[in-house]
Amino acid sequence: MSFFSKKPTVEQQLKSNDRVLRKTQRDLERDRNKMEREEKKLEMDIKKAAKQGNKQACTVLAKQLVALRKQKTRSYNTGSKISAIGNQQKLMHSNMKMAGAMGTTTKTMQQMNKVMDPQKTAKMMQEFEKESTKMEMSEEMINDTLDDILTESGDEEEQDAIVSQVLDEIGIDISGKMLDAPSAHKGKLGESSKARETDDEIERQLAALKDL
Repeated sequence: MSFFSKKPTVEQQLKSNDRVLRKTQRDLERDRNKMEREEKKLEMDIKKAAKQGNKQACTVLAKQLVALRKQKTRSYNTGSKISAIGNQQKLMHSNMKMAGAMGTTTKTMQQMNKVMDPQKTAKMMQEFEKESTKMEMSEEMINDTLDDILTESGDEEEQDAIVSQVLDEIGIDISGKMLDAPSAHKGKLGESSKARETDDEIERQLAALKDL
């Protein structure tokens, strides 16, 4: 054997041992088959000697038969032990695999524990929550301020636009009407009454707009 040969791995050694055990089982089985054939032959010889009345031959053959049967029993026992050894070897290999998996998992967890800092992570989460709350408050304040500003200016512009639209719909120009309004001593009584009705209509329209 070379001194520079590589040491077999566990898998290789397991396969090698399994081959040896299976070969041994096959050899034992062949031996038992031979013994069974020899056993049948001895039984026939004993019957033959008994028919011939040869008691001495029967005794010798009977002793050989007993020894053969004992050997066959030992062969079965040996085969059972070899099978048990093979099963035990497989069980040990399975345990080694599980131990290896646990070792790998342990190393992984150790590496993760080195990388992760629970206290630092918890602090980061608390800071994140704190800053998120501050941002929400700031955003809410900004939105409220913008709403106030836009509402004040926007409402006035909207009111002016609505007033202009309504006056356009009724065909009245306030500035023109004020300039063209008849004086108290001009025009007929009916014309003055119609002008007041028109003024009342405008006031109702404006009052309705203020209530919007």
